[in-house]
Amino acid sequence: MEEAGARLAGRFGPEAEGWPAEVPDLAARRAARRGFVLGELFESGASSVVLRCQWPDGTPTVLKLSPDRALLTQQAEMLRVFAPSGRVPAVLSADADAGAMVLEEVLPGTAAEDMPQTSLPQQWGELLAALHAVAPPAHWPLDLRGRCDEAFVRIGRRLSEPAIGARIDVAAWQRAIRRCATLLDSQARLVLLHGDLHLGNVLDGGPSRGLIAIDPKACTGDPCFDAVDYVMAGAGHEGVEARCQRVAAACGLDGDRLYAWSHVTAPMAAIAHLTNDGPEPAIDELLALSRRSHANISSYRSQ
Repeated sequence: MEEAGARLAGRFGPEAEGWPAEVPDLAARRAARRGFVLGELFESGASSVVLRCQWPDGTPTVLKLSPDRALLTQQAEMLRVFAPSGRVPAVLSADADAGAMVLEEVLPGTAAEDMPQTSLPQQWGELLAALHAVAPPAHWPLDLRGRCDEAFVRIGRRLSEPAIGARIDVAAWQRAIRRCATLLDSQARLVLLHGDLHLGNVLDGGPSRGLIAIDPKACTGDPCFDAVDYVMAGAGHEGVEARCQRVAAACGLDGDRLYAWSHVTAPMAAIAHLTNDGPEPAIDELLALSRRSHANISSYRSQ
């Protein structure tokens, strides 16, 4: 719980650091109200605490709790929107006032980054096809432009940190912002995106279900965006460009646009690696990508 408090404080500020102390009582009250059995603490992220539990009918489930009640409520709505795809966990219960929801546990639940990599591009393509086939609800308020604007502001603040600013300068950051604007202005096909589809947010749902996506930040936009984090994970391995070609072909995406998105997100991925003591080969490749021009995208003429 101390580790969870530190992560939550990093996301929500110091006032969230003490919130995990409330989790045992909050979880017990939810279990008593809904009649499920609480289990052990599950792996938790930067915005929530997750516990394994068992639904009254024996279904393996997880209880997700967050100090940001609005965030969890929004996430429950997004999961329900994507439910027709069969590629997200089912929401069994959600309580906006308590900042709690119960989801089916994805089994076997192996993260995509730990699955055999040879077949993953094809499986990713099948996942995207299922998610992007879901029609956006009428008047869906969130779009990719807003998602990107928020990310550039939030992550951009970290350029003031000495360890980050020493490797990524303002010019590279502004170049990424301009590239992003160019891609957003030239979007032709808009789909309902997962919006945060990195390898840690994709789990193995077994042979009958395929890959399952968790923790959506659903927004409308360019379908390439839901493949770019997977492409970026090739840095320091087979390389971003080589992985881009494989993923674009498997997912039926425009390879030039997908590679262009990798230029946009490269400095963000580099910051993540710098924060978590990532491998230097990956950091070097990402930094080089953030500085490189992309001759195949004519819209980058103004760089």
